[in-house]
Amino acid sequence: MKSKVQYIAILGILMCVLLSAGCTENMTDNSVVSDNTNNEEQYRTIVDSRGVEVQIPADIERVATISDGLVEGVMTAIGVQDTLVGVGSSCLQRNFNYSYETVGGEIYEYENGMNPVTYLNPWIMELPLFVSSGSAVNYETLASLEPDVVIVRVGSCSLRYLDDENTQKSIDTMESLGFPIVVLYDPNCYDSPDMATISDEINIIGQIFGKEDETQLIADYLENQVSFVSERTKDIQEDEKTDVLVFGASPKARGKGGAGQVFGLDTFESFFIEDIVNANNAFQEDGYFKTVSAEQMLALSPDVIVLCTASGYHPPLELYQAPYYQNLQEMDAIKNRRVVALPWSPCNCAKRLEYPIDVMVIATGTYPELFEDVQLDEWLLGFYQNVYGVDVETAKQLRSAQWMDWTIDECPTCT
Repeated sequence: MKSKVQYIAILGILMCVLLSAGCTENMTDNSVVSDNTNNEEQYRTIVDSRGVEVQIPADIERVATISDGLVEGVMTAIGVQDTLVGVGSSCLQRNFNYSYETVGGEIYEYENGMNPVTYLNPWIMELPLFVSSGSAVNYETLASLEPDVVIVRVGSCSLRYLDDENTQKSIDTMESLGFPIVVLYDPNCYDSPDMATISDEINIIGQIFGKEDETQLIADYLENQVSFVSERTKDIQEDEKTDVLVFGASPKARGKGGAGQVFGLDTFESFFIEDIVNANNAFQEDGYFKTVSAEQMLALSPDVIVLCTASGYHPPLELYQAPYYQNLQEMDAIKNRRVVALPWSPCNCAKRLEYPIDVMVIATGTYPELFEDVQLDEWLLGFYQNVYGVDVETAKQLRSAQWMDWTIDECPTCT
């Protein structure tokens, strides 16, 4: 009898244990609220350039971008570029080669020009390309990437204009796929150019990855480089200002009977010239990549010419010695050898992390006496080191990748 009582007692204890375990399991099953209270740890909310709140995962492993280099450049600078799984700019997946023949028959070749992001991350060339300039977004390819977030920069060549119906339609369709879409606005999306908006973009990218401190340092550094120039030139009087022309030596413009293209008062290039460098834009009209004739160029006769990326790379040598520019040799800037070149910027629809280089090239070319202490070739190395955290040798390679070796004293293409 006693053993039977003990058996029943033990059985009762086991039942209680099992029931207790069941209760514990049920409590766990019902703890959805507890899991959801950790949403702030699993997700973060970003306010993008549209003012839209976008909820994104806190732990981001897969990123797709539509940008010509700014987004990917920031990602590289803060060490998260390995999360890239697809890109929306063909210019991030190419290297470029150009050559020019002089009137004397010499040929100068420029090889392996590329975006700094591409040089630092050559594997980007192998990533899926789901949109490029002149083509529609391939939503099937984008969906197959299963990104944790898609970062879209309006103003890039692939989605160039904010007020374009196709741009908004593309964003809406991408959002309908169910992926978080963070939209950035480049400076051209605003009524007036302002570098502060680039800093805003950089800091939004920092928020996406939880790297706000790092991106703030980058934004501050870029702004400080520009402030350095504006402080040096702020006291130049109106009658002392130099006339500067940003000129695109575009073969497409020449093919249509023009000499090249110029940038008017409503462009970011003019903002650099007039508001930062404190000089005069020699082209006192509105216009972006506006084709002008040789006669118009001669009439403008600027003191300084700044060559930009325009359907190819254009070094100072091309303006001095190319046979198709011999009709411009009487221009003051050419006679006085005051022609400089901006860095190679494939898909240069929007300014990127390298925008202070543009400012410094214009400033040193326009007012060399005010910047005698700035050795442009060395300054460039410091710039790449500070922005991308690379060593001196890599910085030299970045300088070459952007075809800025004309700044070196022994450069054969400078004279």
